[in-house]
Amino acid sequence: MKQLNIFVDESGDFGDYSAHSPYYIVVMVLHDQSTDLSKETEKLNTELRNSGYKDHVIHTEPLIRREEDYHDLLPDERRNIFSKLYQFTIKCDIQYKSFIFHKKELKNTAKLEGRMAREISLFIRQNLSYFQGFDRIILYYDNGQHELTRILNTIFSAELFHYRVKKAFPRDHRLFQAADLICTLELLQLKSESGQFSRSEELIFHSVRELKKDFLKGLHKKMFKGYPFAP
Repeated sequence: MKQLNIFVDESGDFGDYSAHSPYYIVVMVLHDQSTDLSKETEKLNTELRNSGYKDHVIHTEPLIRREEDYHDLLPDERRNIFSKLYQFTIKCDIQYKSFIFHKKELKNTAKLEGRMAREISLFIRQNLSYFQGFDRIILYYDNGQHELTRILNTIFSAELFHYRVKKAFPRDHRLFQAADLICTLELLQLKSESGQFSRSEELIFHSVRELKKDFLKGLHKKMFKGYPFAP
């Protein structure tokens, strides 16, 4: 039985536009379960364990801002952890699709939800043959925002009959943490394009040019291409 696992993460909220919350980002990481990722997962686990982070769940935004477990770490130490998760992500045989919404263009939550539903539905319809190539689709989400949970359930139940939703948490799946990393990098690209790089981000990534060269360039090669995979 062919199974597609989809790990969903988000960045932003459904509140009104503000300078502190100008975007809403949804990322889906797609993994054909027949592709074994145990080698890449074990490598990441070993590297983290050797760095004193046994069974550690990487949260990229607190990592950048020097919050929670990362309060006492120097910038280079935090970048090193970020880089380990990044290398894991780009070496895994996965694809990702990101949906980016500029809240300034949308007047209220209802319009944001409507735009989100249309774009995600369109993505599925345009790639229906890809999704129908699997016998089962499992959508993993932590139900962090009930609006997104409702939208995903409505769309997938309307477009695909062979799916189910499974509540999951970042601690259970490294690909969930990969989705978190991609959300953060997509947000950083938006901020860099609008000249909104923070001091914390500059300490980790040094410059917009370095962010693009060391992280975004490799990440974008994992963007969804459909099936069969494009060369």
